[in-house]
Amino acid sequence: MNVISLSVLDLSIAAALLLLLSLVSLRLSLGLEKRMLLGGVRMIVQLLLVGQVLHFLFADANPWWIACMSLVMLLVAAREVRARQQRQLRGVPGYWIGTASMFVSSFAVTFLALTVMVQVHPWYTPQYAIPFLGMVLGNTMTGVALATDRLTAKLYEQRGMVEQRLLLGQTWQEASGDIRRECMRTGMVPIINSMAAAGIVSLPGMMTGQILGGTPPVEAVKYQILIMFLIAAGTGFGVICSIWMTSRHLFDSRHRLCLDQLILRRGSA
Repeated sequence: MNVISLSVLDLSIAAALLLLLSLVSLRLSLGLEKRMLLGGVRMIVQLLLVGQVLHFLFADANPWWIACMSLVMLLVAAREVRARQQRQLRGVPGYWIGTASMFVSSFAVTFLALTVMVQVHPWYTPQYAIPFLGMVLGNTMTGVALATDRLTAKLYEQRGMVEQRLLLGQTWQEASGDIRRECMRTGMVPIINSMAAAGIVSLPGMMTGQILGGTPPVEAVKYQILIMFLIAAGTGFGVICSIWMTSRHLFDSRHRLCLDQLILRRGSA
């Protein structure tokens, strides 16, 4: 079964729908039209560039080129995590915490899947390595961003309660335990909801793409189950690592809350 090729006209009609939605947003004064249009243009440019890069990688499966591609994906994801936080950690920790948490979780889970579950040879085959890493890393990025932003906001809003607990002799782990657990749940809820709705409410993207490409539906389902489990594990471990490392930098060795480590993102109220 061959995939039906899409023409420029087909894509233009789809783009016209986004343009129409932007006009509705302008008419209703939602203030989203600029972001939608810029997001659409950015998506087109990025996907066209990625398409060319993947064409090159598929033609020459060099592990060093694949490693460079993976590193770029990780750094861009780390930047997006920081950009989505209203209150950000100062200095180097603000950058490397998100990077480290996503690297530990996403790369470890992807490597395990490629070597143990799928058992593709060589394990860095770009046809499998890049899509698997992209799906796991993208969802982990969302979970880490949500959880970390929630943590810094909650600690700032409830700083009085946290400091009172610290004055009563609690450790920083005890004083912030409820907040950290709530933030971890916030980061994991989207993927849990996705798993609960997969197959009945929605058909996940990987499964749909494989079916459109001619893969037997049962085989596509098995791959989708695998990737959903990988995404859930990567997101969960990434969120836990990020919350722990961020919390550790917001309390000093004497168990004092150090909100001076946070800076308000430019443009935030």
